[in-house]
Amino acid sequence: MRLHEVIETSEAVGAVSGRRAKIDLLAQLIASLDAAEVLPVVAWLTGRPRQGRIGVGWRTLSAARPEPSAEPGLSVLDVDTALTDLTSVSGAGSTARRRDLLAGLFGAATAPEQDFLVRLLTGELRQGALEGVATDAVAAAFDVEQSAVRRAAMLSGDLAVTAAAALSGGAEELARFTLTVGRPVRPMLASPGESMDAAYAALGPDVVVEHKLDGARIQVHRDGDEVLIVTRTLRDITSAVPELVELVRALPCRSVVLDGETLALEDSGRPRPFQETMSRFGSAAGELLLSPYFFDCIHLDGEDLLDAPLEKRRAALDSVAGQHRIPAVVRPTAEQARAHFDAAIAAGHEGAMVKSLASTYAAGRRGKSWLKVKPEHTLDLVVIGVERGSGRRAGWLSNLHLGARDPDGGPPIMVGKTFKGLTDELLRWQTEEFPKHESHSDSHAMYLHPEIVVEIELDGVQTSTRYPGGVALRFARVSRYRPDKDAADADTIDAVRALRVGG
Repeated sequence: MRLHEVIETSEAVGAVSGRRAKIDLLAQLIASLDAAEVLPVVAWLTGRPRQGRIGVGWRTLSAARPEPSAEPGLSVLDVDTALTDLTSVSGAGSTARRRDLLAGLFGAATAPEQDFLVRLLTGELRQGALEGVATDAVAAAFDVEQSAVRRAAMLSGDLAVTAAAALSGGAEELARFTLTVGRPVRPMLASPGESMDAAYAALGPDVVVEHKLDGARIQVHRDGDEVLIVTRTLRDITSAVPELVELVRALPCRSVVLDGETLALEDSGRPRPFQETMSRFGSAAGELLLSPYFFDCIHLDGEDLLDAPLEKRRAALDSVAGQHRIPAVVRPTAEQARAHFDAAIAAGHEGAMVKSLASTYAAGRRGKSWLKVKPEHTLDLVVIGVERGSGRRAGWLSNLHLGARDPDGGPPIMVGKTFKGLTDELLRWQTEEFPKHESHSDSHAMYLHPEIVVEIELDGVQTSTRYPGGVALRFARVSRYRPDKDAADADTIDAVRALRVGG
């Protein structure tokens, strides 16, 4: 298959509205692929090269971008081979070699193909937001149940690998994917709860109420002495957290997969600022040590527990995690649930989680059996632009343009602006960091590639004709940046609309 055929389908998908129409277009493309083309193309459709991060930035791509070819000539396998070659370059002279490889690839590409490749290599190609649509398209392309594809993708951690399996052996081959210790699975996610009383009314009384810690999500795998620790985006941070590795090796078990949070604590036991916890993920151990708190166990000593109810998984957790369990109350009364929420806030945490004890572990899904409750409404939004400051903020990049994720894979949908909550430290950071993500500028603002996620506190959402999503944030203010999340983790426009005053 030629690259331009993939691009034409991608553009057609972006031009149509409606999930069904998008699935049909993608399914037609996927069904026409040869076996060797499935891995790269399905990865591209979900917004990334199958080789992972290529390690080239905007400046490198701009320098290596020659005049485009007049006619399309690149095949899917040409591009996939070039990207594999790029990832293998290292050592002395690697910068020049990368530049030559990129120049060769881009020199053979037409202008639309160059644009597609730039967006693919920089992570702007739909940012993985099309993955839900692409998952259903894989099912349609190979005539297998959507649930079988979703579960296999959950367990493999890779939709492209899942698609290749569906092509080679259909439902039978998909069923071969099982939970494997040492291979991360996508974490189960929670939906927002309006209040503790509302969450308890929806799920109670057979629930567990846990502290929602102000930390970073981790998934821990141990098989004998082998330990793997990954973030919520499945990034391997094992080498950066040796204190956690040592602790996991000491747990009373042979093999285990745990879900939890980690955070840095003050001497008093209160959480340190979130950014201090995240700073540990990029470097080796220092003076700032991390403490883990686990809330789920999906494998223990040879037994997979994904499909077991939470009550059974908690029993497994109790047997292995000891003092490292997250503070929780089981089957509380409504009054006890409120008291546990209040205790979490008093201890400096974000709020509380309310979880049905009957819930299975729906990895990678944001279901209604886990609800998160916070004292303030918050949304994780994408920074899509920023205005230059004036007055006291002159010389700094200040007022943020905020976008919600399009669940059907389009670009982020603008829902508001804010400069409130920005400290001098954050203004300084923005001014240094944002130009690295610039797509273009005008006299009014600098516009960014959709890569940076910020947590926004707000008083609610109101109907508005000012923004394309039909809603606008009320009294929005910056809480913090979320380096542990990418644009595919941002809240959708549907989640924003759900907060609208009056429903």
